[in-house]
Amino acid sequence: MHIFLTGMMGSGKSVVGKALSKQLGYVFIDLDKEIETKSGKNISSIFSEDGEASFREKETKTAFELNLKQPSVIATGGGFPLKESNRIWMKKLGKVIWLKASPKVILERIKNEDRPLLPKPIDPGRITEILNTRIPIYEQADLVIETDNLSAAEAVNDIIGKLQ
Repeated sequence: MHIFLTGMMGSGKSVVGKALSKQLGYVFIDLDKEIETKSGKNISSIFSEDGEASFREKETKTAFELNLKQPSVIATGGGFPLKESNRIWMKKLGKVIWLKASPKVILERIKNEDRPLLPKPIDPGRITEILNTRIPIYEQADLVIETDNLSAAEAVNDIIGKLQ
């Protein structure tokens, strides 16, 4: 079984994913890092040079080509589950977990980072807008873990407890 972590940027997918994979003895895969390796460009460059639609195509292609022979924890991009074929693929291969974070916490966590969908200075209203359009998709996850007040270790314990 594989575990797919979904949620907004800054929700903890990479940090929690690494800790969860270590705890379970699973392989950790950060889908964004895989895309960067394959394309030779960082995510921001792909967005600015090729556009979001091209990025989404690369994202799906990269995911579907992953070597998933061993149990893995996969940190997806925040927009990955928006495509129905991606949701079907994740559900077929394992459990989907939404790491849910509030707009305020997301802003605090990403305020010093470059995010293609949130140019600086980051508009808090834009975070809420993106999140609100994605909530109906994220809610289709098998589990929801609210990460606002959890450390990565606490989120991992919560996930493991709910998976059993």
